Amino acid sequence: MKKKYIITVITSILMVVLIAGIQKIILEKKESRFVRVGALYVGDSSNTYTGNFIKAQKAIEKKFGNQVEFIPMFNVLEGNCENSLQILVDKKCDIIFTTSYGYGGMAKEFAKKYPNIQFCHATGDNANIEPFVPNYHTFMGRIYEGRYTAGVVAGLKLQELIDKGQIKKEDALIGYVGAFPYAEVISGFTAFFLGVQSVVPSSKMIVKYTNSWTDFVKEKNCTKELIDQGCIVISQHSDTAGPATACEETDSTKNVFLVSYNQSMADVAPTTYLIGSKINWTPYMVGAVEAVLNNKSIEKNVDAVFFKNDACAGFDKNWVEILELNTIVAADGTKENIEKIKKQISKGEIDVFKGDFIGVNPENPLDTINLNVPYKENSFSSAPSFSYILKDKIIVQ
Repeated sequence: MKKKYIITVITSILMVVLIAGIQKIILEKKESRFVRVGALYVGDSSNTYTGNFIKAQKAIEKKFGNQVEFIPMFNVLEGNCENSLQILVDKKCDIIFTTSYGYGGMAKEFAKKYPNIQFCHATGDNANIEPFVPNYHTFMGRIYEGRYTAGVVAGLKLQELIDKGQIKKEDALIGYVGAFPYAEVISGFTAFFLGVQSVVPSSKMIVKYTNSWTDFVKEKNCTKELIDQGCIVISQHSDTAGPATACEETDSTKNVFLVSYNQSMADVAPTTYLIGSKINWTPYMVGAVEAVLNNKSIEKNVDAVFFKNDACAGFDKNWVEILELNTIVAADGTKENIEKIKKQISKGEIDVFKGDFIGVNPENPLDTINLNVPYKENSFSSAPSFSYILKDKIIVQ
């Protein structure tokens, strides 16, 4: 009996030691897991758009330390990314981020060819288009929320000028510098305009396209032309400080104010900059890398709304941010209004694309939309889809 007891005790001790050893091996394996992360950037750190992805890269490197090696490829042309993608594959990357719309087609092709690598494409709209590729993902923030909120700030400034008698309500003209006539750009300037409209119903907008994301001279010249046409607030969906520079160089006797995108322009335009908005890429990118590190599904590890392999979120998950407010320039009470609008949007209390407006498809004048019935942006994809021009309110030149 005593012998059986001793054997039982020894067996129990050995089992405990064995289990502890297994747990140690598992923990050590988990701690020592290493992932290579690749990224294609359309610009570099001098570009505001790419700069926000670099912030996400730094957040990944800070959080995971020596568990990750980040391999960035800078200034990769959208129509010529095949070689760069192959370099990242050959360097044995486990996950690759492609960060500009034009990379999407080739990134999906590579995902089909290399099923053991996760490809995550920012601003894309093809994750759920057949053929469906399980290791290909798209993601984007609901930036219309930020655009609309920034528009409210611009509207409050215009209303202040009207109340002070510095401009007439019919002079509430907005200028917008857009890169291309894509749905993403159209949705963005419409959301911004509707934010202004919520405060100043008499406002109108003029839009000019540069047909480039990063042409400083074109953006600056377009801004000057808009100001010469009487625009008081200038905003942009383009990636340089051209609009900010033009606004700041304008005769100080003119009322001109700037709403930026991707980064604050307070340092470039301290007397004309109002506010801006941007997408925060960090939550998705950190979550995706963490998923690969832990052999988890990206869709199960990232906190967002998913349409199969397509992810989006807004203010509610900190995927969209309002940039620095220039309190010296902004109208009184602006800060409080920003917080109010953000909460209302997060709770679904504001329908941004709604009002007594008729939208016209710029490609087909017979295709129209009545916004008395709200248009639900990002209701089926992370990529913006609203692509109508508001009749009698927005003029595209």
